[in-house]
Amino acid sequence: MSHNNNKASRDMNENKPQEGAETLADAQEISDDCNSVENEENEIIDKQLSDIDALNQQLQDAEAKLEKEKKEYLFLMAEFDNFRKRTVKEKSDIIKNAAESVLKGLLPIVDDFERGLDASASMDDPASIRQGMELIYQKLIKFLASNGVKPIESNGKPFDSELHEAIAMVPVTDDSQKGIVIDTLTKGYTINDKVLRHAKVAVGQ
Repeated sequence: MSHNNNKASRDMNENKPQEGAETLADAQEISDDCNSVENEENEIIDKQLSDIDALNQQLQDAEAKLEKEKKEYLFLMAEFDNFRKRTVKEKSDIIKNAAESVLKGLLPIVDDFERGLDASASMDDPASIRQGMELIYQKLIKFLASNGVKPIESNGKPFDSELHEAIAMVPVTDDSQKGIVIDTLTKGYTINDKVLRHAKVAVGQ
């Protein structure tokens, strides 16, 4: 009986170190698992931080680009405003200079009228006075033509509302005269093929 007890005691003592070894191995495995989980968590955190840094950098780059484009836009707007002001001024100057040029061209014709009036005061010949007026008139018509102003041909032409203004209707016996300009009461003019003044006409009906 004592012999059996001693054997059992030895068996228990022999098993104790093996169980302790298994416990240490389990603990080591748990520790390794914990370290592995911790490393994975650290990697995830590092990746998230890296992503946040990248997003922050992208945001800063986008803000810098937006600020640059805003400055360029404001610069272009300022340039466009200056261009618009220059264009308006240049257009105004062109119109002003053109008007001055036309008026300056009329002055010699005014001089001719004044000389003609002075001469007609001491002349008794109506034909000579008329001849002088015709010369001045032709000079004026030539000046107008040089500036793109031309008379509208009306008499005998079909009535055209784009060129004519009918202020009278004249009964006609010939059907071919209906809708035709019979008489021009006030001559019309065009400037560079655009109506400057409509001709006032009487139209056959």
